[in-house]
Amino acid sequence: MSNTIKSYRDLLVWQKAMDLADLVYQITDTFPPPERFGLTFQMRKAAVSIPSNIGEGHRHKLPGYIHRVTVALGEHAELETQALLSQRRRFISRTQMAEFDALATPVGELAHGLLRSLEDRLAQQEGQTVNAKSQARTKRQSQVPTNPESQTPNPGAL
Repeated sequence: MSNTIKSYRDLLVWQKAMDLADLVYQITDTFPPPERFGLTFQMRKAAVSIPSNIGEGHRHKLPGYIHRVTVALGEHAELETQALLSQRRRFISRTQMAEFDALATPVGELAHGLLRSLEDRLAQQEGQTVNAKSQARTKRQSQVPTNPESQTPNPGAL
């Protein structure tokens, strides 16, 4: 069994976010008709945005990936807020809310873990870039002649 991530579809966070989006569609199917363009639309949009941003980010370079996962986390917080409001309005039962929480919580945790991992990778890459630049500078400096006469400007060149 290989743990190599070849596609965003291999990411557990993406898989669970897809399950969460599916659940949100099921839950919002029972919302009152006047909410069709209110909470129903907003919750579905936020739920779909979570796996969509993770998938899109996976196709970007590292800084873009980090940005997309950050956006997905924002959508996740938005969705949780909308679910809580829906529960207050009695559009979501306690049972549905428990089911929602059982999926939403691990999605948030996994997305935060993915973000930390990506940020660590970026810091490591940037550290390597800084080290490579530092090594190149040291190499250039070691190639500068140490004879003070060679560093004297040519008076004819002034």
